[in-house]
Amino acid sequence: MTDTVLVTGISGYIGSHVAAKLLEKGYAVRGSVRNKVKGQRIVDALEEAGSDISKLSLVEADLEQDKGWAEATKGCRFIQHIASPFPLEAPSDREALVPAARAGAQRVLEHGFSAGVERIVMTSSLVSMMGQPGRSKKMIVTESDWSDPEWKPLTAYPVSKTRAELSAWAYTKAQDLTDQLTTVCPGIVLGPDPYQNGGASMGLIKAMFEGDFPRAPKIAYPIIDIRDCASIHVAAMTADKAGGRRLMAAGQTYWLAGIANVLKEAYPTAEKLPKGEFPNILVRIISLFDDRVKGILPDLGIFHEADYAYVTSMTGVIPRPSKDAILAAAASLIENGEVNLQ
Repeated sequence: MTDTVLVTGISGYIGSHVAAKLLEKGYAVRGSVRNKVKGQRIVDALEEAGSDISKLSLVEADLEQDKGWAEATKGCRFIQHIASPFPLEAPSDREALVPAARAGAQRVLEHGFSAGVERIVMTSSLVSMMGQPGRSKKMIVTESDWSDPEWKPLTAYPVSKTRAELSAWAYTKAQDLTDQLTTVCPGIVLGPDPYQNGGASMGLIKAMFEGDFPRAPKIAYPIIDIRDCASIHVAAMTADKAGGRRLMAAGQTYWLAGIANVLKEAYPTAEKLPKGEFPNILVRIISLFDDRVKGILPDLGIFHEADYAYVTSMTGVIPRPSKDAILAAAASLIENGEVNLQ
């Protein structure tokens, strides 16, 4: 009998790549969507990109409602819980995303474990690790690091990811199910976008090409290629020692200006790419008038480096060079017509 894996958020950037990897490995994939008609787009995209969709099905379930989750989880051996609210513009209320993110995770956990699922892999984020006051200019991020959701500079997205993950671990501890949960915490996710559903990280590369900021803010995050991010998710389901662990999906760290330099070298005619860095004081001034900039203020001037060797040892996934992920992202944006170099 083929093992079935529920993938929540299958229509998203990470979810679709995880689904493709699972299908490639012979799993049956059940993707949760809010609307099957709209969800068919990702099924068609997966098939067009070469996936065998004979073992792929969709089920309707909304993270904010109980309806549909018993059916979605029934008969599944594993769950990849990837869906999470991520608005294009961060709400001013820093707690606004928490109810949906936390309640959604609780629904998936409760129904999944009630259905006898062996392990749930939940996508969190490095933002649930990095947001701490008093960091040095170089922060080595480790598995034991937690963001402080009460720290006022944190905005809605990192607060929601942190509270949702904390809630998931508290639930499994209370139910004595800790070894059946693994969280994956990606950094900036870049790479190919064959399904044309690239997330906010891909939007960053597009914004650089389009000249949305003439200079880059001085911020630096670890980068992970989407293909490696998906491989870590899939490996986490069955890796013997992954139960009860937080796995960073991260590779080399780049300053945003460094990302721009990689793009300049590959595309010398792209004239709108950032030229150098904004002084930190200027970024702080801009943040007074642009809410989008407020979200990066806690990380301004800090070089975040992920201590991810344990993940490679546990999963066998060796992250490819971050430069490759940057260039693959740019190539996809150009190929998909989202960036025009003319």
